[in-house]
Formats: sequence, structure tokens, C-alpha cells
Amino acid sequence: MATYKNIESALIHGGIYGDKTTGAVNVPIYQTSTYEQKGLGENTGWEYSRTGNPTRAALEALIAELESGKAGFAFASGMAAITAVLSLFKAGDKVLISSNVYGGTFRVLDKIFKNFEISYSIEDTTNLEALESKITDEVKAILIESPANPLLTVTDIKAVADIAKKHGILSIVDNTFMTPYLQRPIELGVDIVIHSGTKYLGGHSDVVSGLVVVNDEVLAERLAFIQNSTGGVLGPFDSFLLIRGIKTLGVRLDRHTENAQKAAEYLSSHKAVKKVYYPGLPNAQGYEINKRQAKNGGAMISFELDENYDIKKFFKSLKLIALAESLGGVESLVCHPASMTHAAIPYEIRQKVGITEGLIRLSIGIESIDDLLADLEQAIAESEIKS
Repeated sequence: MATYKNIESALIHGGIYGDKTTGAVNVPIYQTSTYEQKGLGENTGWEYSRTGNPTRAALEALIAELESGKAGFAFASGMAAITAVLSLFKAGDKVLISSNVYGGTFRVLDKIFKNFEISYSIEDTTNLEALESKITDEVKAILIESPANPLLTVTDIKAVADIAKKHGILSIVDNTFMTPYLQRPIELGVDIVIHSGTKYLGGHSDVVSGLVVVNDEVLAERLAFIQNSTGGVLGPFDSFLLIRGIKTLGVRLDRHTENAQKAAEYLSSHKAVKKVYYPGLPNAQGYEINKRQAKNGGAMISFELDENYDIKKFFKSLKLIALAESLGGVESLVCHPASMTHAAIPYEIRQKVGITEGLIRLSIGIESIDDLLADLEQAIAESEIKS
């Protein structure tokens, strides 16, 4: 068995490593729906692939180890993962959510779980005193993102976990933007961590997946039951791809974040840019908190251009950076949150929390930073409104 102390090694050797039968260094793809049993009540530990699959189990063990949790669960998408977690609650329960979260999280709460009388309220989770005052008997969980999508708002994860524990409710963190390489919420006291594995963990824009890690055996049993009962599991081939992606997470994120820091500094000093949202900048909201709980500012940046620039022209003028949904792949992507990732959130709420029509979100890839900055520069120049 491999021994290691650091996450860079755990990314490669963690969880269930290799194949004992053949000595293969990669876990095989067990592309099967069912397993032959020796007799009634006798099996090898595997019965049916919705309930369990060796390739998926290797991925689940890996993400549990990386997040310092008790158990991991792999789902067919990030939204399937969030849906499974929200299925822990029952009619009459309420969940407090961050004032800017992924639009799909808002949508599933507002359009699906509301039908089952599970309610939510949107709160400024950076204001801990105000947040705690909103906890009533109906509130059973606080669900946050930090940094949040798309304004990169930083919430004190440990403080939220402490508040949740004090009131006997669950703390849930969507750690998609940071991954366990940059931030480990369970080590800060959080109960449940969610990932869209589609993003940085997969890292190559070729697999859709979701992951959940829990911090105790009781939650693990409950979530395992939900996963098996509802069936939104990740297939063996996609599990294999995600394991493969995770092996290079460290080296990729080192380049992603190095590029992002330079891009954020470039944008913050640009005359055409009105505001930059990036937790790695010293003047950013939550900079000191993020420094305390994360390795660095991550690789997501949001910004707004001055009124003298046409954002539609800006998007059209980009040549290297692709206009597309999603994030976290090796290629740089740009999107317009108000009409793309957060369109499910009503206009009034978007305006209230700061997701304006002029907001631009960048997922910085691992290309040459010189080429990325040159693309941003020419697109900004092209978008200037001439008088």
C-alpha cells in the first residue's frame, strides 16, 4: 500500500488504487449492470450496478479521502448530487442558501422541492449575526458556496459550520469552484460537501458528474439509501474518466490559479473595467477569510466593463476564449450569468444580489497567459462604443 502525506500524492494513489487481480495501475472499467451470484444470499459484495459498481466505488473512496470525509457518493450530474442531498429533508423543512449560488441550485429548490413543501430563503451568509437570526425551528440546513457563483463572494465556512452545530442543523458546502486541492470544508467542520465533478475534477469538459462527501456514518447510510433508491448514479466509464481527471488536478489547478491571478490583476488595472470580483485580490471582499480557509483565490473571475463598452461585442470579439456554459476545463470559457448560468433566477432577485446584466464570468484555463490577456485586450478594444 502506498504511503503519502500530501494531497498531490493522494490525488494519484488515494481511494482504491489499481487492480489487485492483474496489477494494473488503473482501476478497470467494470462495464456491467449485474453480477453473477454464487447462490441464494451469497455474492461477492456486488449485486447490481445501481447499488454499487467497483469503478464507481473507487471514485467514491477517492473523493471521500480527498475531502477528509467518511463516505463519498458519485452521481450522474452535479444537479443529481444536489437533488440527492436535498432529498434528506421532508415537508415543512427549510434551507437557508447563500445570496448568490448556482442558478440550478436555486431552480431545483424553487421549482421542484417547493412542490414537496421544502422551503428556502436567500440570505447574506457573509453576515453571520444576521444569518444566525434567521434560524427558526423549520430551518434544517445552511447551504453555501464559497467563493460563490458568480460574484465570488467569500463566506467564513468554519463560522457557518459552528452556527449550524450550535443549532443542531446541517451545514452544506458546494465546493465545486475550489475542489479539495484548494479547500476542504469538512476539515472546517462542515457536514456535507457537494461537487459538480463536471468542472475542475474532471477538468477536460468531457464528462458530466456530481459528487457528495459526508462527515459521519449516519449521514452516509441515509445518503446511500437515497442514491440507491432514486438511482441517479454515475456510470462506470464516466467514473473512470473522473478518476483519470483527478490524477492531474493538482498540476492543472496550479496553472489555472497562476493564470487567474495574473488575469485578475490585469483586469483590475484596466481602464475599461469597472469592477473585478476575484478573492485573490487584496482589496476583494473576504480576501483575508479566503486566505485562511483556501490555498488561493481559485481560477474563476467575474467582472463588469465600463458603460462605454458593449458586452455583446465583447463576447463576439473573443477569439481564443469560448463563450460557453460550464467552467473548470483546461480551456478558458466565458459566460453571461444573467442570461446563461443564472437565468433561472428571477430578474428582481438577480438585481438585488448583484447579478447584473453587465456581469461577465471567466473560467480561466491553462493556456498561455500571454495569449489569454491578448485575447481579452483585443476583445475589450473591439467592444468600445465610439462616440
